[in-house]
Amino acid sequence: MPEHLSRKELKQDKIHDAIEHGAEAVFSHSQAAAILVSVVIAVVLVYGGWKLYNDRQTLHASAALDEGMKVYYAPIRQAGQPADASEVTYSDVQSRAQAASSKFAAIADKYPSTNPGKLARYYQAVTLLDVEKQNQALEELKKVVGGSDKELSAMAQYQMATIYARSGKTDDAAKTYRALADQKSVLVPRPLVLLELADLLSQSKPAEATTIYQQIKKDYPGSTVSERADRGLDLLAPKS
Repeated sequence: MPEHLSRKELKQDKIHDAIEHGAEAVFSHSQAAAILVSVVIAVVLVYGGWKLYNDRQTLHASAALDEGMKVYYAPIRQAGQPADASEVTYSDVQSRAQAASSKFAAIADKYPSTNPGKLARYYQAVTLLDVEKQNQALEELKKVVGGSDKELSAMAQYQMATIYARSGKTDDAAKTYRALADQKSVLVPRPLVLLELADLLSQSKPAEATTIYQQIKKDYPGSTVSERADRGLDLLAPKS
């Protein structure tokens, strides 16, 4: 390498180095941009594929749920009435509930992440109650509670509270009713829940039940629940 470089040669080297570094920077930036674009495209493709799959699953689940609901609402034949081949009927409520429960369970297990699948889980629990399988119904309802569908979760909680009340678990029922009342659900309205809570406590904690009945009358005057609260208070009033 020459010991002495002219100013012109030195300047040319600096320009050459600057161009090289600039080209490397552009190339590196281009690589990063290409990688970023590739990642974005991959995410879009994955999301698009998932969305298409989810929509298809939801469609299948909805169709299956419709079939399950046909069984759930199928007519009960009168005693001695022969079965009609053109219509799905059942001899009694329990046999219909068992058939519907099997269908709902299959839908819920196959399409658990879809809204129809979650609704099927709820109806599976309801049909289990119809055949007196309360413990199994509770387990299925617990899978619904806390899900993304707040209204469905509230419906499941209401059913759970009812099961607790019927099985003598007053404390569990009261706790569930109180939590549900605070949620202010549309499908499970607060006044209805408070009325159920007051009815539940009327035997074990009449003073608290009286307070709740009076609160219902104050908050919902002139309503059906207010009239029902009046009857509850009458039952709790001391007999002269």
